[in-house]
Amino acid sequence: MLRAYAVTDIGRKRQLNQDFIYLSETPVGNLPNLFIVADGMGGHKAGDYASRYAVETVVEEIGASFEKNPIRIMGAAIGRANALIRQRARENIAYNGMGTTMVAATCIGRYLEVANVGDSRLYVVNDRIEQITEDHSLVEEMVRMGGIDRASARNHPDKNIITRAIGARDYIDADFFNRELQPGDLVLLCSDGLTNMVEDAEIRRILTGEGSLKERTEELVAAANRNGGKDNISVIVIEPLADEVKHD
Repeated sequence: MLRAYAVTDIGRKRQLNQDFIYLSETPVGNLPNLFIVADGMGGHKAGDYASRYAVETVVEEIGASFEKNPIRIMGAAIGRANALIRQRARENIAYNGMGTTMVAATCIGRYLEVANVGDSRLYVVNDRIEQITEDHSLVEEMVRMGGIDRASARNHPDKNIITRAIGARDYIDADFFNRELQPGDLVLLCSDGLTNMVEDAEIRRILTGEGSLKERTEELVAAANRNGGKDNISVIVIEPLADEVKHD
């Protein structure tokens, strides 16, 4: 029995919420469930349009797909969303330069399938917190090349520059990840409005602490706001194997 809860919040500093989230614990097309976080960018209202339109397109495409392979299903849907956002940006100058990150996941039995573009993240949390996705950002590339260390990356002035986004180029290159889940695992999808404000260790402490799934999810958002809430905050927390007992 899978359980999930989601919150999106404008934060303390922004005038507009450019994040958009989607949660379905029931089948969408040939996927048994579907969870998406998107963080839009672009002037005026282009960012919130990009994130919402991308998510709605991906959900629609997945719902209509006859494909069986989850990676192919999500990949084709993301490709379609990229093409449509590029088209809308060409048609309307107000949408010029818009784009969005996206992290999407589905739990198929004991397996987690993930698609990612940009710097919204997916973690698996249990005895430790593990980031499954890799940020498509300038700073993350600098870390991978050995130019800066992980601690310096957290507060780097260029940390908001992303290197891939839906809508940025005609060709979209998404990453895909597969992970076997264990009893007691929690899956977290989030925008950088959470991870820029709350350290990984604190995220793990909240998620593995007391309270219902709803209360723990809401506490993550509250922690980001207490720490400054400089961006929109979106969080989806999934208990994929909620009925299975964790064995020590």
